[in-house]
Amino acid sequence: MKITCTEPAALFLFAHQDDEFGVFQTIVDEREKGHRVCCAYLTDGGFNGVSPQRRNRESLSVLQRMGVQPQDVFFAGDRVAIPDGKLHEHLAAADGWIDNWLAGFTQVVSICVPAWEGGHHDHDVLHAITVVIAERRSMTDYVRQFPLYNAHGCVGPFFKVLHPLPLNGPVEETAIPWGNRFRFLRNCLGYPSQAVTWMGIFPFAVFHYLVSGKQALQPVLSARLNIRPHDGVLYYEMRGFFTWAEMDSCLSAWRNGAA
Repeated sequence: MKITCTEPAALFLFAHQDDEFGVFQTIVDEREKGHRVCCAYLTDGGFNGVSPQRRNRESLSVLQRMGVQPQDVFFAGDRVAIPDGKLHEHLAAADGWIDNWLAGFTQVVSICVPAWEGGHHDHDVLHAITVVIAERRSMTDYVRQFPLYNAHGCVGPFFKVLHPLPLNGPVEETAIPWGNRFRFLRNCLGYPSQAVTWMGIFPFAVFHYLVSGKQALQPVLSARLNIRPHDGVLYYEMRGFFTWAEMDSCLSAWRNGAA
């Protein structure tokens, strides 16, 4: 895959098909500024028996409704064969794909990536890869992180949605117009293959759009990659998917090899 783009471009990196719900307003804002919006998914999304093709179609449909062109949506997880939940096993491949992808853009105006928040281990791994590549390319100032979900300050099985962590730095907030809030809630219903997951997320999304109504972004800092995202049990640890010790070990080994 090789892209050549000389237009001002806003880039969005996602681990899974539906992660875009964390930056709906930013995608709209970048489109309204006249920037070319390009999105890439770094796993195939094929979790729990759902076909990657179905997940691709769902996200593509949502993005097209927001004006993103199909040719600007890249399903890297399919191309590189990175399974959902296994991004940590394919760090070098993901690094190479993202670095090659970025090289095709001559005017990058912004890069958005899931936050370092201990929610899903794929999110944190993608965050780390993006931050390391951006630092390598002297592009860190262009990168912003967006929260999806985390267990900071929560007990039991509970979690927070679209809630930025204070440790990730100052929050850049943008008010979401009321029309977009309802539009985005409709978008959140556009992932039927993930109905079980969205049963847990959707009530929080409703509260966010109807009560908070703000898009939150934060800068990134490579030093954060050496630190547990937050005190207490991380959400991916709570679910038994991964541990901080595993995260720290695989990222350290990859960073030492990539240096």
